Amino acid sequence: MFQIEEELKKLPGKPGVYIMHGEKDEIIYVGKAVSLKNRVRQYFQSSRNKGAKIEQMVTHISRFEYIITDSELEALVLECNLIKEHRPKYNTMLKDDKSYPFIKVTVNEEYPRVLFARRMRKDKAKYFGPYTSAGAVKDVIELVRKLYKVRSCSRVLPKDCGKDRPCLYYHMKQCAAPCQGYVTSEEYKKSISKLLKFLNGDFQDTIDMLTEKMMTASEEMRFEDAMEYRDLIRSIQKIGERQKITSYGEEDKDIIAAAMDDSLDLREQDAVVQVFFVRGGKLIGREHFFLRVARGDTRSQVLSSFIKQFYAGTPFIPREIMLQREIEDASIIEEWLTSRRKQKVYIRVPKKGTKEKLVELAEENARMVLDKDRERIRREEGRTIGAVHEIETWLGLSGIRRMEAYDISNISGFESVGSMVVYEKGKPKRSDYRKFKIKWVQGPNDYASMEEVLTRRFTHEGKDEFDSFSILPDLILMDGGRGQVNIALKVLEELGIHIPVCGMVKDEHHRTRGLYYNNAEIPVDAGSEGFRLITRIQDEAHRFAIEFHRSLRSKEQVHSLLDDIPGIGETRRKALMRKFKSLENIRDASLEELTETESMNAGSAQQVYDFFHVSNSK
Repeated sequence: MFQIEEELKKLPGKPGVYIMHGEKDEIIYVGKAVSLKNRVRQYFQSSRNKGAKIEQMVTHISRFEYIITDSELEALVLECNLIKEHRPKYNTMLKDDKSYPFIKVTVNEEYPRVLFARRMRKDKAKYFGPYTSAGAVKDVIELVRKLYKVRSCSRVLPKDCGKDRPCLYYHMKQCAAPCQGYVTSEEYKKSISKLLKFLNGDFQDTIDMLTEKMMTASEEMRFEDAMEYRDLIRSIQKIGERQKITSYGEEDKDIIAAAMDDSLDLREQDAVVQVFFVRGGKLIGREHFFLRVARGDTRSQVLSSFIKQFYAGTPFIPREIMLQREIEDASIIEEWLTSRRKQKVYIRVPKKGTKEKLVELAEENARMVLDKDRERIRREEGRTIGAVHEIETWLGLSGIRRMEAYDISNISGFESVGSMVVYEKGKPKRSDYRKFKIKWVQGPNDYASMEEVLTRRFTHEGKDEFDSFSILPDLILMDGGRGQVNIALKVLEELGIHIPVCGMVKDEHHRTRGLYYNNAEIPVDAGSEGFRLITRIQDEAHRFAIEFHRSLRSKEQVHSLLDDIPGIGETRRKALMRKFKSLENIRDASLEELTETESMNAGSAQQVYDFFHVSNSK
């Protein structure tokens, strides 16, 4: 057994990462330390004021392990990697992991392409970005195709020149078709030079060129062409408007601020971090991130956790990061980011002037997003957890977390199937849904089919403690009334399992009417969230069963007579049909012809021959 007191004595006074494990040996916290000996011991010292989060976490620690590193910087990098890999419960966590798009120009190729890219790679191409909107990137790529007629295909040029017809973009006048030799390499590279200048933000030459073409087309009464040039000019101006010129020099910087939910009745807080992206002195956009934060974490801790996770996953690191307040490990994070950028990175907290106003603006935006999100969460909880509480009230139960609903689907007894859908805290948990193909019952018998489904479900032993079948529901919902409920109660009684069962009763129009529980039908308010949740569960169980049934019917409909022949699988069946075209031709083929068929051998050919001729002779 792991003896925490004994293991604490063995800790080295060196930098490294410590990993806390819970009762099920899952990783619940990852941290770094300059001295593992001093840092880890602090968690288990009763005299220290550790805060609510740490106090709660320590009660769940069953063991810990550690990894020694050569420096605190190495420990920081390892901590970031482990947190991203394991997403521990007690670490402040980003709720979403976003990547930002780039425009990639493959200048290392003979005929460069302009492409959409999610990652910046070391491939000698030129990258522009990152942009905060994938839609904006696609708009820019479409615009430069129209302006400079550069390609974005995957053809290898000049090797593939003339091997195929020009693509649709050539006919749309958005590509000069270098694949056909319609443009020389020198002319094409001149267009690429103009494109690179454009992507660097120099729009005026292009606007002047298009304005001249527009006026010429107008004078020559080519009004459709003039309108096209006018629209291109407007598109360029729109892109220019997105990149608002600021007065902060030509540096790249990120401005970061956090807002936190200060509600006192929550174990975990919600937090939003707002990031403003300034590239080349231009504010190119902003983005917000939701975080899960344990109660007691400060804004400084949230900002520190965010920076480590965010910049561990983004390919671009700015020269300067401006924060709303100081963070504890700013110097070591600066060193880490500097090593990643290969240039000095500064973390600063502006105290006055325009930069402070920018940080305040970021914080104001974060607070606005958080307030809107809180309202959304409140509405969502009304639809889910609030609806479950209403169902508890109607049934006189409490503590309902997991609900399982069952339904049977068949057409005149053909391929009867059962479905099990799972809702936890009022939300569908699709990873725990299960399908049952009825095996023990012949013909259309919904009661017997349901008995089989429930028996198989509650006698099935999960592969491990995390398997969905190992988790028993707090309430079973049956699609139907008294008959279906009694079947479920009978199965549970025979197995010695005690779980409340209620039926979801429908009216003559096949709409949910109420709940059947304890031998009585309970009317429910049709305008309540609880009623809407029951309806969603009932519809979901029915949908899941119907989809499974349809998939089985589809497979049955494509069944081939050849599938009934021993030794004939999908590959041989396809080979026979390719050669003979029809079952009649296969039946009339000689044994020698069958043997000569691709993938067939003497044994399989004999099986096919005997199947048709021996069967017919009988």
